[in-house]
Amino acid sequence: MTTPSPAHVIGRIAVRDPQAWEAYRAQVPGSLEPFGGTVVMRAAGGTVLGGAFAGACAPHPDVVLLRFPDAASARAWFESPGYQALVPLRERAADVVLTLYPG
Repeated sequence: MTTPSPAHVIGRIAVRDPQAWEAYRAQVPGSLEPFGGTVVMRAAGGTVLGGAFAGACAPHPDVVLLRFPDAASARAWFESPGYQALVPLRERAADVVLTLYPG
């Protein structure tokens, strides 16, 4: 029997309302715990090194990397009532693109 590979969710973020963003960020770790999710890293102010926006601030200059035991856990977190309750706050606070990378 094989063990599922960890899955990652990358969030690309452009904050519009810093106070609302901090309120959202403070609640995310609690939403991750029931699904085995952890915040691996957060970074702000990225600069594009290559591509269409080279030398400029990235359209989504902040990033977060989340790790889950597997893709099913990541999807369960995203679809959970606990996380979905945070979505309106997230949408008010920032433009966020969340992408799941299984395995």
